[in-house]
Amino acid sequence: MNSDQLVHVVAAVIYNDAGEVLLSRRPDHVHLGGLWEFPGGKVETGETPEQALERELREELGIVLEGAKPLVKIPYTYPEKSVLLDVWQGTDYRGIPAGAEGQELVWVAPEQLSEWRMPPADRPIIAAIRLPDRYLITPEPGADWELFLTELERSLHRDVALVQFRAKALSEGAYRELGAEVVSCCHRRGARVLLNQVPEMVPMLSADGIHLSSDRLTGCDQRPLSKEYWVAASCHSLDELQRAVTIDADFAVLGPVRFTASHPESLPMGWDRFSQLVNGVALPVYALGGMRISDISTSRTNGGQGAAAISGLWATERQVSESS
Repeated sequence: MNSDQLVHVVAAVIYNDAGEVLLSRRPDHVHLGGLWEFPGGKVETGETPEQALERELREELGIVLEGAKPLVKIPYTYPEKSVLLDVWQGTDYRGIPAGAEGQELVWVAPEQLSEWRMPPADRPIIAAIRLPDRYLITPEPGADWELFLTELERSLHRDVALVQFRAKALSEGAYRELGAEVVSCCHRRGARVLLNQVPEMVPMLSADGIHLSSDRLTGCDQRPLSKEYWVAASCHSLDELQRAVTIDADFAVLGPVRFTASHPESLPMGWDRFSQLVNGVALPVYALGGMRISDISTSRTNGGQGAAAISGLWATERQVSESS
């Protein structure tokens, strides 16, 4: 097949009651035979992705899909062909999955998926599965660190499980001091925290990874931390997104999608441009810039992982008093 022709493939992330994800083993005689993958198949002419997903799961697993939502779209070029892997989360289904075509099946905990031999195009899906739909970026702490930590604690109660500690105004020493408390606060609540700082500080503070600013991304020619840590990057263009892929980042944020008070000089790209950019790169991408919780579903519809935000996710003292 000509590699310029894009093969549209759907795949499903199916969970059991234990929260494990279903993988199926490809037959030995086919392309990428013997590897494990998320169940699915090619979108046929005239089918919508949802229709193709329903058909493939019925034929492959003997289950009836009753609900699904978009997760991520991964373009990937193999020597033999180029594919667009259109991945959906199966939110509801009837029946018990079984290898209707004789294929082996296995249930795997999400944190163990990277240990299985899978096609290269499936690897970014593992990150998308493990990442939440919202990414909190902290505001500048200011002089009142106690208030900052109190508001961080409140923010974590808003289903926030991933935090970027961003404090550009702090010296490296002050960042390290406050960062230790931020990491402790997040870990107590079961949230992961990435540092917007030098990579060496991540293991020093027992953080979960690093978030590269666009400047740091530009100066980076390889992944700055091992795979035991998360690596994220701030991007504003296709070139920066592709660089994030090149250095093997786990995910990126892209924006601004809308006007923001923090960067009023930056022109927003809008949802159409956001969708065009994220659907051309093989990694999960959060929408950034004027985002609110209500924008998470819009981001997903446009190929994004969800929403990244400061004010849209940060619980200030004023917001709490107004809602009480």
